[in-house]
Amino acid sequence: MKLLHRTPSATRMAMRTAVILLIFVVVFTSLLAAVFLWTRPAIEAAAAEEKMKLISEVLPRELYDNDLLSDRLQLPPDPALGADEASTAYLARRAGQASALVFEAVAPDGYSGKIRLLIAVTADGTLLGVRVTQHKETPGLGDYIDPRKDRNKEYPWIRQFDGLSLATVADREWRVKKDSGRFDSVVGATITPRAVIKAVHKALHYVAENRRQLFATGGGK
Repeated sequence: MKLLHRTPSATRMAMRTAVILLIFVVVFTSLLAAVFLWTRPAIEAAAAEEKMKLISEVLPRELYDNDLLSDRLQLPPDPALGADEASTAYLARRAGQASALVFEAVAPDGYSGKIRLLIAVTADGTLLGVRVTQHKETPGLGDYIDPRKDRNKEYPWIRQFDGLSLATVADREWRVKKDSGRFDSVVGATITPRAVIKAVHKALHYVAENRRQLFATGGGK
């Protein structure tokens, strides 16, 4: 008697393949989730460290004793900040009193597009510092707004903002010297500094107009 060998039907083969794929996906997804949960604290710690490193360039450590990254507030989109989406600001406090605010602003009219800035302002409206966090300006020409690219390492161009305020600098002076203002610029590369100066000036007005809400001492940690 001859034995008959049944060949699996196409449906059974498809079902078996689907089950194997499902098991593989479940196992692989579970492994990814486990790795993510295991590495998440380290990733978050590294991100927080990097953020604080950048903030420390514009905000002196002696001006706050609070957990800066936890004492934050959401800023709604506002043309004065050049922002078309909400952003996060950090409130520095010393002995429970608001001392400074660190926030982001955008210069939308850079030579090669948007220039993102990090700005620190004291409660009385004085600029502590400004740093460029992202830009696409021409290397070797307009990128001197970034102190890492500025050839003048002793006194980078961006340091011109340190200590200025609306009270000490008239509105008409927030321009490059070529436009009868007070700020230096590199010959042949004035579009970039114009954009940054304008953005910082507008940001100071935003802070002045919203000082009560921004420097409220009731919230935070």
